[in-house]
Amino acid sequence: MADYPDRKVRDAQMRATINQKLVETGEKERLKELLRTKLIECGWRDQLKAYCKEVVRQKGLEHITVDDLVAEITPKGRALVPDSVKKELLQRIRTFLAQQSNI
Repeated sequence: MADYPDRKVRDAQMRATINQKLVETGEKERLKELLRTKLIECGWRDQLKAYCKEVVRQKGLEHITVDDLVAEITPKGRALVPDSVKKELLQRIRTFLAQQSNI
């Protein structure tokens, strides 16, 4: 277990390197656009919008802040993302990483 902190540091460095490559190549923006499109197509956006309206109705507009609303809807928003969308995004990231020889 002695190398646990070192592993955490290496993992963080690897995530930073991968993120940098995604940004540099423009792949991060392409993935974000793909995700946005898929979430609209599957009705996720409409479901979350309806849920937001319900939360605001229940709590009252004058009693809820944007931060409160975000905290309330984030877990549900994540849970509503279809597995097929998650899998497609993950596969795209894996493909991208496989094409990068210097990571």
